[in-house]
Amino acid sequence: MAEPDSEAAAEPPLYLRVAAALREDLANRHISPGSRLPSERTLVQRYHVNRQTVRSALQLLRDERLVVTDRRGTFAAAGAGAADAEPAAPVLTARRPTFPGGPRAAGALVRASLTWEPPPTPLTPRLLLAPGEPTLVHRHVVLGPQGSALQRAVSWFSRPALTEIPQLARYRRVRDFHHQPDLRLLYHWMHQAGLRITHRESVGVPPGPVTTTAGGAARLLVHRVVSDQHGHALEITDIDVSAQSASWTYEFSA
Repeated sequence: MAEPDSEAAAEPPLYLRVAAALREDLANRHISPGSRLPSERTLVQRYHVNRQTVRSALQLLRDERLVVTDRRGTFAAAGAGAADAEPAAPVLTARRPTFPGGPRAAGALVRASLTWEPPPTPLTPRLLLAPGEPTLVHRHVVLGPQGSALQRAVSWFSRPALTEIPQLARYRRVRDFHHQPDLRLLYHWMHQAGLRITHRESVGVPPGPVTTTAGGAARLLVHRVVSDQHGHALEITDIDVSAQSASWTYEFSA
């Protein structure tokens, strides 16, 4: 009898959860740019983890250039108050292009999830996957006040993306997700991995008679393909927008 797959039921590593909490504090300016982060001992007590878990979380944030560390401690990346630190990228702001999930991912009207599942058959060769091979899938839903979906987005990641981008590769070991994923820095991660990315988008209306929502709002479909410098697809995203109730805005820079 085959042994159960323990990784399939594993929860996300603790260091990813600690990093996500700190990343949220940085994004929402609960930790001001240039300010010192709490000490390792304080973070150990706050999140009920060991010191190595805290150090792994801080290393992840350093890799993302959200924090810098010098002999005095770890600081929110911005330059101010960290004169000896290496130059760092700006702290995440609303203007910075982000993957769906953004600062409101924990809000009541936004839901995000990750799963492992095979993509639709037509996308399999584009993602460089074998037939029936599962991949990382991200879903993002924006809900209206009455609970109706104003926008839905689903993204499939390719084999090159999971191989080349360390922050995505970590999810290979996690098969059961119990938290809202934070992938807002995806395009920044691609840049860190040395990928020169391009994107192509097709915008239209759904075929057939179902061109409006149940409330009568027009539907807008967006098909996005983000590719690397070799022309390999990294991410394919389909977005379905209720055009009357929600706007679709996408800012992108390589």
